[in-house]
Amino acid sequence: MSEVKAVPRGLLVDWGGVLTSGLEAALRRWAELDGFDFDSYLQAFLSWLPPDASATAELNPVHALERGQIAVPDFERKLATILVRTDGTPVPAEGLIERMFAHFEHQPAMNALVRRARSHGIRTALLSNSWGNSYPRDTWDGMFDDIVISGEVGLRKPEPEIFLLAASRLDLKPAECVFIDDLELNVDGARAVGMTGLLHTSYDDTRRALESLFGADLT
Repeated sequence: MSEVKAVPRGLLVDWGGVLTSGLEAALRRWAELDGFDFDSYLQAFLSWLPPDASATAELNPVHALERGQIAVPDFERKLATILVRTDGTPVPAEGLIERMFAHFEHQPAMNALVRRARSHGIRTALLSNSWGNSYPRDTWDGMFDDIVISGEVGLRKPEPEIFLLAASRLDLKPAECVFIDDLELNVDGARAVGMTGLLHTSYDDTRRALESLFGADLT
C-alpha cells in the first residue's frame, strides 16, 4: 500500500513574479524608458551567468549581488557598461536598480492568498533573491511569520542552504514546506531539498494547487 504524504504546514513564497507582476514585462518597460534595446541587454546579461554556480564575484556579479557580496553602486556601474541606448549614449549608472524595479506591480490577489493561508494556521515566509532593491515591507504586516532575503543572509536561490534556512526559521522540516516561485530553476532547488515546489504561472492555478496540498478552502 502506498504511503500517504502528510499535509504540509509551511508556505514559502517568492516576491518578484509571484507577489508582483511578471519579470519580463517590468524589465521591458524599464528598457523602454531608459532607452536601450531589451534583447541586447538580455544577451549581455546572460553572458554573466556561467554554468558553474560557484563562479567568483568577478565573473558572476549577479550572484554576488544576490548574496550581498558587492555593493549596489558597484553593481550598477558594472551593469551600465553593458547597456547602450539606441542613440549611442550611456545609460546612467546611478539609480539603475531603483529604475529597474520601478515597474513591478503589486498583485493584490496573490498577496491576499498568502494572508488567507496564514489565517488557516499555515506558517508563511517570504523567500526572495534581492538585487539590493527595496521591498514594500509596510504592506506585509501580519502576512509572514518570517522573511528571508538573499542579500541579508548571504545565500541565494537555488542554493540548498537558503531553503533549509527558511524552513528552519519556520521550525519546520523541508518536507513540510511548499515553495512557490516563477522560475523553474528555483522550484527545482526547493524540490532537491525535499520541499514541494510549485511553478507559479497564474493566480488561479496556484490557488487550486495550494488548496489541494493543504486541504483548505483559500477562496
